[in-house]
Amino acid sequence: MLEAAGLSEQDVAAWRSATPTTLGSFPAAARATCEFLVRGEELLGRLPARAERNEGEQAAAAELVAFLNGARADFMRGYAADVYGALTDDLRLSLRVEELVYAAADLYPALVPTRDAMAAERARKLADKEGIEIAQGLFLAFILSSPRAGAHLVWSMLRPTEAALERLDEFRSSGAADLGGAYVERRGRAAMLELRNPRHLNAEDLNTLPDTETAVDLVLLDPDVEVGVFRGGVVDHPRYAGQRIFGAGINLTLLYAGQIDFLFYITRDMGYVNKLYRGLSSEEFRPDEPEDTVEKLWVAAVETYAIGGACQLLHTMDHVIATRGCRLYLPARKEGIIPGASNMRLARSVGDRLARQAILSGLEFEAGTPQGDLLCDEVIDSAGEMDAAVESRVEALTSSGLVNAAANRRAMRVAAEPLDVFRQYMATYCREQAYCHLSPALVRNLEQNWNAHERRV
Repeated sequence: MLEAAGLSEQDVAAWRSATPTTLGSFPAAARATCEFLVRGEELLGRLPARAERNEGEQAAAAELVAFLNGARADFMRGYAADVYGALTDDLRLSLRVEELVYAAADLYPALVPTRDAMAAERARKLADKEGIEIAQGLFLAFILSSPRAGAHLVWSMLRPTEAALERLDEFRSSGAADLGGAYVERRGRAAMLELRNPRHLNAEDLNTLPDTETAVDLVLLDPDVEVGVFRGGVVDHPRYAGQRIFGAGINLTLLYAGQIDFLFYITRDMGYVNKLYRGLSSEEFRPDEPEDTVEKLWVAAVETYAIGGACQLLHTMDHVIATRGCRLYLPARKEGIIPGASNMRLARSVGDRLARQAILSGLEFEAGTPQGDLLCDEVIDSAGEMDAAVESRVEALTSSGLVNAAANRRAMRVAAEPLDVFRQYMATYCREQAYCHLSPALVRNLEQNWNAHERRV
């Protein structure tokens, strides 16, 4: 099949003969695997771009990619812990996911895509992408499947970001930080965090993501804050002008246009979403000791609707206040992607049957109904009541002191979702979401259900 697509029979034969069959020492296995991957990528590069391939060339590309990803998986299956140790100086360095994959690209050629390769991929529409991000998903899946390496990566992603540390003194002094895609302001013992993307109904994308994580970090780092309040900012969309929307989930228009990377999902759920749930990790990695986190209570002030990723946030909150009639749902079935950690967390609120109906069949929840109230702690009649409801809840949550509250939420979390359970879930999530993200079904779903091909970026 490869030769029929115009590739040299001699080159293909030489490449196939170099397939790593026995994995010996780690250095030898790494060298042999990378040489095989580099030569395979060179063959793949001789084919036209995906959008320009004929049927035979597309079949050849699929065969090559399958061989390459199989070799990547075989190597990582045997040496994930060794790879992670080499990249982190035997776990002495703390690397975030987005740093780790590019460090791996530099040290182990063709194991995962380079920054330059990703820049080229990012310029393509989702339908035209070459699929190189699947290698990132496989790489991270095997790292997270390795107990010690995976636990260290989870710990690393729970460390405060450099951006937050740089802004902390200013925030503590002024009591406010306008980060662009997010805004945070201290009010008494609470900090109000607003997600702000008014043009896109507070949808999330690669621009809002780092700002939101910085804002979450500031709330957690400020010792004067006892409770964080997560709220959607006021939007300027004609249909909702002047109203607050908790969140519209991932920006589907940008997703369809190819401007949201696979790593968005991973950095989001292992970053700020997990920080909402677990807090910030301690300065030292101590996997064999009880969790030592800096965490606060969180209140969600939910208005209008919480779609997709915004609905996922509700599973991490200590108290959810929603306006009556507010729509809360996970459009995973219509999108064709995995709704973050909802597959693991939603059932704890609504039960297994309703969780399956929501994720697999598109069941929607509405605040103020028996099913919807399983996701809410408090329902108010109008948005005009939200400020007073939030103030009252903050007072109630802080009346017994932060130490007691944080200790109780930590104990509840350890019982419900041990860190190893999260690690193992994210290992599966990394692999499966990579294939979902690059599936033709996702493109088709976005066109059929969201008219993505008719929308302007």
